[in-house]
Amino acid sequence: MTPTPFTTRLLPWVLTAGGALGLVAAFVLTVEKIALLKNPDYIPTCSIDPILSCGSIMRTAQAEVFGFPNPLLGIVGFTAVVTIGVVVVAGGSLPRWFWLGLQGGALLGVVFVHWLIYQSLYVISALCPYCMVVWVVTIPVFWYTTVHNLREGHLPAPRRLVTLATCYHGVVLTVWYTGIALLVLHAFWSYWLSLT
Repeated sequence: MTPTPFTTRLLPWVLTAGGALGLVAAFVLTVEKIALLKNPDYIPTCSIDPILSCGSIMRTAQAEVFGFPNPLLGIVGFTAVVTIGVVVVAGGSLPRWFWLGLQGGALLGVVFVHWLIYQSLYVISALCPYCMVVWVVTIPVFWYTTVHNLREGHLPAPRRLVTLATCYHGVVLTVWYTGIALLVLHAFWSYWLSLT
């Protein structure tokens, strides 16, 4: 009997825990946005200093790309991710079309998150701690869903690519997160230096 690959065993927990963290962050952001709408002078709990400032981000057009607050997308999306994670943890088997649907949703999510990262770093010039939680969890949800779909043959790919993705799954995430951390350091370098 062939042992189940680590990435396959890890996926349900990534979906469940990542989805739960993302859901909490999206919920808190929604509550903060409602408080800000009620009282324009309200200072969100995640507004800590000039850089770590949810309030300045919540007041931008980027915070309502589709005409309503972005965290509402997170509430819907992360609820679906948590549900799928729990089903798979419980031993449920999902059809190929379902996994491809999750792949499509995760792809849209990770692209949107990276657009928001760019907007935060280079247009708005502020960071939202709760938004960064969403960044952190969206990436592994996308990545491990992709690795799973490659391994299961749901996505066509050369066998060598599937092997590399499975063997070096952690390296990909480390490089990805390191790249984002370097962009954050670069974007706010003068501010970080002013703190010393």
